[in-house]
Amino acid sequence: MSEPLPSRRIVFQGLSALGVAAVLAGCGGEEQQPQASESSEPSTSKPTSHGKPSPDEKSTKDSPARALAATAEIPIGGGIVLTDARIVITQPQRGEFRAFSAVCTHEGQTVGNVEDNTITCLFHGSQYDAATGNVTTGPATAALAPVKIAVKSGSIVRA
Repeated sequence: MSEPLPSRRIVFQGLSALGVAAVLAGCGGEEQQPQASESSEPSTSKPTSHGKPSPDEKSTKDSPARALAATAEIPIGGGIVLTDARIVITQPQRGEFRAFSAVCTHEGQTVGNVEDNTITCLFHGSQYDAATGNVTTGPATAALAPVKIAVKSGSIVRA
């Protein structure tokens, strides 16, 4: 004797539950940035976590400006992405430092790297000029918002 086949209702309920589980799995967890390794050292090809205060740091309005990065960390013609601060700092020419929001204006993802005076979002390929933040290659259509910075004693701080 053969086993009875499941009804269409049971099959569709199972498929619906599977679809809901897949959607929920896609919505959960932290967003991962595509990167080659898990090293926390700054480079021109992956985001870093500079700018995150340690538990013992005071974050009061009266405290001195905390360094976002050292000028020596920013390569000429390149830059670093500070994922926690959501800032990208560039050095288009020797001694000229610029900062912009690291949030791509296309879909709000964090940009991924800075090389050859170009800031690139690794998600959909939008590219921005490292000196101005203007879009050079879409799909993004709006420039990265500038962030005011200052150089003090070899450190870059918010202005």
